[in-house]
Amino acid sequence: MTLIELHHICKTYHMGDISVPVLKDISLEVSSGELVALMGASGSGKSTLMNILGCLDRPSSGRYLLEGREVSSLSADQQAHLRNRKFGFVFQNFNLLPRTSALENVAMPLTYTRDHLSPRDARVRASEMLRRLGLEDRMDYEPSKLSGGQQQRVAIARALINHPPIIFADEPTGNLDSQTSDEVLNIFQQLNDKEGVTIIIVTHDAHVARHTRKVIHIRDGAILESQIKT
Repeated sequence: MTLIELHHICKTYHMGDISVPVLKDISLEVSSGELVALMGASGSGKSTLMNILGCLDRPSSGRYLLEGREVSSLSADQQAHLRNRKFGFVFQNFNLLPRTSALENVAMPLTYTRDHLSPRDARVRASEMLRRLGLEDRMDYEPSKLSGGQQQRVAIARALINHPPIIFADEPTGNLDSQTSDEVLNIFQQLNDKEGVTIIIVTHDAHVARHTRKVIHIRDGAILESQIKT
């Protein structure tokens, strides 16, 4: 089933009288359950594309359909509601609250969910998610007391806490050593294989892209090619 469709997406930033085109006529499809890499060098437009896919930014023109519904023209509140229900985000710099425990970091998105969980139920769900990721003995640790790999696992747990069908990961291994990077990438592969989560990884690293099943190459704001592995 086609989950994401982009049709002729363009994005231009305006700085005074200067117009800077970042995305140029992007069209692509992502099916439900795919594990995809958006691959390109720094400045290629891949992070801008992820921000549009994740409803963190709007295209200047073109159409973005999610499950057949046009979403780029939704109001800010509607897009926020959509993000909370459909998307989880993992970033290179982890984006964890520094003086907050791993458990509280993971439980934080539940504050905005429509499930209206009690504080106790939110902590139970967050602790279960951390256990799944092998952090049962680190729940009360603040980020500064955790290794980079452990912080990224906390970030992944936080992204998964609302059970979103789509995860966006922007250079998720950029601050990790090679062994820890492979551990994080294996987590994504397991989520994709066993739970059918659609995962889109933004990366400049060919090694990261090799862990995915579809690679979309971007250069200078345009798609060069898409490769599907058999």
